[in-house]
Amino acid sequence: QVQLAESGGGLVQSGGSLRLSCAASGQIFVDTFHVGWFRQTPSIDREFLAAISWGTASTRVATFVKDRFIISRDTQNNMIYLQMNNLKPDDTALYFCAGKDGSGGLAYALGYNYWGQGTQVTVSS
Repeated sequence: QVQLAESGGGLVQSGGSLRLSCAASGQIFVDTFHVGWFRQTPSIDREFLAAISWGTASTRVATFVKDRFIISRDTQNNMIYLQMNNLKPDDTALYFCAGKDGSGGLAYALGYNYWGQGTQVTVSS
């Protein structure tokens, strides 16, 4: 079992930045574990943003945020980060980190076994 806990959300003005953190604990299989970031709004259910390999740090980032969002990890401290720059009001959402074993289907929420509770990001215009 793996536990994930997000933090770092809040209220920010349009054009600002936030760094979300995801603390991971439990039994992590380094060679296969991947962590993804998703967001959810009342109209969009679990939209994929980015994912990273725990072992190799290889990343996949959704095209529509790749110029603004950066995913990274710190395996010494079991942390995964999502740096979000130039935030827009449309980025307002509940942000989740999620974990899975294996690299297939990283953009699909249904494939993730472990989820945090989410952290709210609100971007004001």
